[in-house]
Formats: sequence, C-alpha cells, structure tokens
Amino acid sequence: MTQERWHKLTYWPLMAASFAFIVAYSWQVIAELHGPPRVLTSSVVFVTWAMFVADYLVQLALAPKKGEWFRRHLFALAVVAIPALKPLRLLHVLTLFHPFGRSAGDALRARLMIYGISSALIVVYIAALSVLEAERASPHANITNFGDAIWWAFVTITTVGYGDFTPVTVIGRVIAVGLMLSGVVVLGITTATIASWVAQRATAGHDEFQPASRAQVHELSAQIAALGAPADASPAPRPSGTPPLG
Repeated sequence: MTQERWHKLTYWPLMAASFAFIVAYSWQVIAELHGPPRVLTSSVVFVTWAMFVADYLVQLALAPKKGEWFRRHLFALAVVAIPALKPLRLLHVLTLFHPFGRSAGDALRARLMIYGISSALIVVYIAALSVLEAERASPHANITNFGDAIWWAFVTITTVGYGDFTPVTVIGRVIAVGLMLSGVVVLGITTATIASWVAQRATAGHDEFQPASRAQVHELSAQIAALGAPADASPAPRPSGTPPLG
C-alpha cells in the first residue's frame, strides 16, 4: 500500500464523513437534542472523528519521511485535534474546479477567490455552531440562538465588530480569536487577488510590463544555451593513402 493508493481509496469516504459530521453537528446544536437523537448524532460525530484519526495515522505510517510529512500536514493534525474543522475538508472538492476559457493567471485568481469565499462561509457556519454550543449554557450569555450566532460570526469575520453580541465564556472567546484571524486571512487573499487582476488589466497591451512565467524563462534559457553551444566539429581528415570506407 502506498500513500497515493490510500489517498485514492479514502478521498470520497472522508468527504462523505465531513458532510455527515456537519449535518449531525448542526442538528445536535441547533435542535438542542436530548435522548436517543442526541446519542445518534454523538455517535456520528465520534465515528467521523475516528475515521480521520485512522486516516492520519495510516498516512503517517506510509510516509517514507515521517518528519517531513508531519511538518507538511499540520492541518490534518489540526482536523484530528479539533473536530469542528472537519467540514473544511470539503474545500478539497474545489481543487477539481478548472475554469475554462481563461489564462493561467486568471484561472489561478478565480480558484483563489472561490476557495477564499467558500472557506469563509464554512468557517462562519462552523464558528456560529461552536460558539452557540459554548455560550448557551452560560447564565450571562447573549448568544443563545442560531440566528444571533450566525450574525455574530459574520460581523466578527468581517472585522466590523458591532459589539451587540459578544462571547462571555473562555471557549467562546477562543473561537472569536480564530474567527478574527480567519477574517484577516480572507481579506488578505481577496485584496491580493483583486490587486493582481487590476495590475494585469493595467499592463494589457504592454508586453514590456508583463511578468515572465517560469516556463518562459526556462524556454529562453534553453534557447540561449543552444545558441552558445559549439558547433559540431568537422570530421578529422583521413591520412593519405587510406582507402575510403565502404
């Protein structure tokens, strides 16, 4: 078994597990389940968590360089440690998106925008559920229903901060910090993407201002190397009296 083979076998099952988790967790938190329904949703949450733990351990065992793999897959570790991050794996499906009729730069910018907006929406939804679950039991809480929680999450990730709803528990404030940091990241990606698009449009028709791609640089280097290569040496003259070959 190789990592590539394992990845192909588990890709869609883990996507399904991520979707099952977000459905079960949403039902559990919003409906304030008790009794058998609560046991059912808790079981789904536990099974999906166990699937991600098993996937992480198997991939680590199959990695030829375990230390390097560990450093390059810290997000996978975070998903195992923080179950609420599981739905973010659904963003992997966006890597299958291929914008048609676009240049390489436009395609990259389109993917960044789609990925950034989608991740922001998922983070807002997860944060709203998490903060509602953390705050609801506190006697001083003012975030006590999903409508207020989703409003608070949108206000926080956009760094507006009206202050009409604020978390009062330690867990709620930790979630708020993570949401604010996510907002800064999403804002940075959006700003950089728009700036890149504006720069491309401003230099359209002016090739001297267009940046060269790595492939173009390699092609130009190869052409220069070919021009500088010495010509093939002519065959040495045959000594006199030597009969011609053939």
